[in-house]
Amino acid sequence: MLLLLVVACSGPAPQPGPEPDPWHTRIVATTFWVGEIFDPTAADGSQVTSAYDDDWLEHYGGCDGVLLNGSCETEPRTAANDYFPTRFAPRENPFYLDLPFDDVNDDRAFAMRGQVVPWAVQPEFASSATDRSVSFLKNHWVRIRSGDRICYGQVEDAGPGEYADARYVFSTTDERPANTRYNGAGMDVSPALNGCLGFRDLNGENDRVDWQFVDSKDVPPGPWQKIITTSGVNAHG
Repeated sequence: MLLLLVVACSGPAPQPGPEPDPWHTRIVATTFWVGEIFDPTAADGSQVTSAYDDDWLEHYGGCDGVLLNGSCETEPRTAANDYFPTRFAPRENPFYLDLPFDDVNDDRAFAMRGQVVPWAVQPEFASSATDRSVSFLKNHWVRIRSGDRICYGQVEDAGPGEYADARYVFSTTDERPANTRYNGAGMDVSPALNGCLGFRDLNGENDRVDWQFVDSKDVPPGPWQKIITTSGVNAHG
């Protein structure tokens, strides 16, 4: 007797999804803020502008802190008002950060971004690899962990100290930052993130975090989604 074995097939076998971005652990994170001027003699000493926006202060809506004798200073942030500024309503996301990879202005970073940025292969970026008016980093989401706290922010500037540190920023083996200034910091976070993460210092160099890139679809509800920054590169040339 001949037996026929019929196998039902509903389509190709499911393929595994992309691996989650790796964690970068025990990274020193310092605090910076829109409107801060910590070194007027340095090319990267002012946060009136950012690596991606020549009019950052104006577009953000003002000093992300308090004005004291004409100087923009930081301030404590609390959960009572979702870690938002206490003196004004920002026009962009107050949950922002920087990483030491300026993929628009730094020639080395710009030249390698198509090879090192994990999402560079996505259609919306692949066609812009040679276009300096498009950043692959600006507005991208990052998950940050400090102790038992996890908060989310968007990349809106580059630094600290280095601007083409692909070995660290896109590491899959938890490499250390190349930067040696500011206690070897590998990230600056905004006052909102400082408060959300429960930093011990309002503006110090001793707090450490773990962080990883995350897709926007994987960002959970929270105060970091009250205002989402969508603006692109703004450079006067």
